[in-house]
Amino acid sequence: MHTIQTDAKGRLNLGKKYALNTFIIEENDGEFYLRKAAIIPEKELWLLKNPEALKEVEEGLKDAREGKLFKLDPSEYKE
Repeated sequence: MHTIQTDAKGRLNLGKKYALNTFIIEENDGEFYLRKAAIIPEKELWLLKNPEALKEVEEGLKDAREGKLFKLDPSEYKE
């Protein structure tokens, strides 16, 4: 357990280990809890809510890592 003190503006310095991280702060009866968090743009959140689409994206990324790629002719997809 460590003790740290707020500065004159009420800020805490968590040290370099936590530099440039995002946290969720929860307060309960005067006690604060910090949890590291990641922010997902709302526009991309649908993918995490759609397990089938997420699985397809993960499979596509796996294929790309394994070099299972092929070229498409863009003219085939023009309307």
